[in-house]
Amino acid sequence: MRKKIVVGNWKMNLLSAEAATRAAELAKLVGFEDSVEVGICPAFLSLAGVSLVLRESVIGVGSQDVFWKSSGAFTGFVSAEMVRDAGCRYAVIGHSERRGRFGKLEVEESTLPFFGETDETVNLKLKATLAAGLVPIVCVGESLAEREAGQTDAVIAAQIAGALDGVEDLSTLVIAYEPVWAIGTGKVCDSTEANRVCGFIRSQVPEAYRDHVRVQYGGSVNPGNAAELFSQPEIDGGLVGGASLKPEDFIQVINAAK
Repeated sequence: MRKKIVVGNWKMNLLSAEAATRAAELAKLVGFEDSVEVGICPAFLSLAGVSLVLRESVIGVGSQDVFWKSSGAFTGFVSAEMVRDAGCRYAVIGHSERRGRFGKLEVEESTLPFFGETDETVNLKLKATLAAGLVPIVCVGESLAEREAGQTDAVIAAQIAGALDGVEDLSTLVIAYEPVWAIGTGKVCDSTEANRVCGFIRSQVPEAYRDHVRVQYGGSVNPGNAAELFSQPEIDGGLVGGASLKPEDFIQVINAAK
């Protein structure tokens, strides 16, 4: 049986001291009960501090992105080896916001080319993440326009094919289904449809790994909807945004996965 995994994506929130405090509060709530795998992904500058706070906790730490080169003249980028050195267990790859696909646009539209993640760069980052010994969380999902055009499955199939191209060992892979139109909007994909899409995602993974790969749902997960979503047979947990910033809310989401 696949172990449920619930990971909080803190995005660009919390200064280092506050991130460490929130992590400590969450660790007390989680305790040492590990029937659900739990992780949090703070901003880069908080990774080392949060990892130190959680060094004796069952909670793992993850980065929100990695670069595919291990070193070199790449100003402003952070390698998979660097985040592992900071204490990370996980790395999120290809989040819709990195791809410039926002459910709620909070930047000038003219700046969208800055968010230039592609299926090719997701693939490169996946290979680097695996080589560094990190657990990859690869994000896929459709925009509202793509869903309304009936292109959900085709878009996701292409994203998975691009991400997994040439990758042989998928035994630690986690895939997060995040319908772009549900990210930061308060809209949630119907649990039955979310389950169908997560099952479709699993069908796109090489058959030898289908029983191993865990598929999360991400998109406005909160204490009020987590139990229904996580009860679906194809949904193996969640990639949680806003609700993960408050330990008292996040623990309810975690408990819903038990």
